[in-house]
Amino acid sequence: MLGKRIKQIRNSKKLTQDEFADILGLTKNFISLIETGNRTPSDRTISDICREFNISEVWLRTGEGEMLTPISRDAEIAAFLGDVMRGEKEDFRRRLVSVLARLEPAEWELLANMAQRLAEEYKKED
Repeated sequence: MLGKRIKQIRNSKKLTQDEFADILGLTKNFISLIETGNRTPSDRTISDICREFNISEVWLRTGEGEMLTPISRDAEIAAFLGDVMRGEKEDFRRRLVSVLARLEPAEWELLANMAQRLAEEYKKED
């Protein structure tokens, strides 16, 4: 049932009906009606859900295949940066990206070496 799959998406993202509705530009009441099977979402709503939550449209409509659409590393980075840029100016993520954008090549190398050492420390603990 389509409504059950939409509820599954919402729950997997740990969103309330209000939060889910806000993201999609809908009302909580409409989301509730969809989830209970009392309303059928429009093609546009289905498309919006798939786009916003990286959901396979085939899975959403039929239940077949994987729920999530595979995403490339570049697309994942672009989505993250878009999300950061839509956030508040004083957001930690935005300040961090700003600092990273100004790193010199030698600083990137140092950062890569530190990450490598950290990964090695984690391997020792396992």
